Amino acid sequence: MGAWSRRRAVAAALAVEIVLAGVAIGAARVTSPELGPDYVPIRRVPATVAGPAAGSYTWDCGRNEIGHRNTANIVVTPRRAGPPHHVHDYVGNLANDVGATVESLPGGGTTCPNGDESTYYWPVLRVVSDGADGHGGTIQVPAAVTLTFFGNPRSPVVQMPRLLRGAVGDAYAVTNGGALAAPVWSCAGDELRRAMRYPICPAGHAVLRIFDFPSCWDGRRLDSPGHRRHLIFPEPGGGCPESTFAVPRLEVVVAYAVPTGARYRIDTFDAQRHSPRTDHAFFVNLMPDALMDEVVECLNAGRTCVSSRG
Repeated sequence: MGAWSRRRAVAAALAVEIVLAGVAIGAARVTSPELGPDYVPIRRVPATVAGPAAGSYTWDCGRNEIGHRNTANIVVTPRRAGPPHHVHDYVGNLANDVGATVESLPGGGTTCPNGDESTYYWPVLRVVSDGADGHGGTIQVPAAVTLTFFGNPRSPVVQMPRLLRGAVGDAYAVTNGGALAAPVWSCAGDELRRAMRYPICPAGHAVLRIFDFPSCWDGRRLDSPGHRRHLIFPEPGGGCPESTFAVPRLEVVVAYAVPTGARYRIDTFDAQRHSPRTDHAFFVNLMPDALMDEVVECLNAGRTCVSSRG
């Protein structure tokens, strides 16, 4: 199964999960003027071109149905709580909490049946009432979370080192110019349309956040100032810049059954005004060596794999 076919299959699976969850989604269509300038109908967003095909490895860590949330950011501000209006959703490592450090995560348990103790996290998404302001709104439990590693189309990938940190997007994009902002917003069935605004999806189609992480490692550091220089994005065409090494490219797809016509938004810092441009995500790799070896072997062989562990 190719990368495009896999995306179609994921979209179909998301739709099935939403139906099975019994989520009632209204049939009325809405337009962006009714919701505000931060929203855009997804069909008005130009589609991107799918990148070169490479191997893929997909596994499951749940959808945070257990409610693992807090205001910490173990990569940026370890041991500290964040502001109460900036809450993160977590899957994977269960020890990622206020007061934790990256080094304290090993042995903390995991939501991943295959034993992956990595931590994956992003700001919660809330549905807000008409006219609501401030930081309120009902936190939405994702309808599905899909974790996939992809190979590199230009070279073999090497093992991702334990405790490697990765970041995508920019929590301060409104106030710092947005150079690191990433177009992560999409809809099930339209995954090649990526927006910087909250998408208005066709009725019955899940809202998606697609976090594509950088995958070219400098071969030395597990982190760097600003958390961006040790792990960078490939060049056009997929190759890694000189003096960097291709590691498995992580893609996290988070799906939500947002009622049609509802206003929704992510938790942001005060000055960022709930902007969709500030969406972001982090990971810390703690895959067991044997599992990472399995990932690398699958990707370098160009296969499409689903974890059978657990």
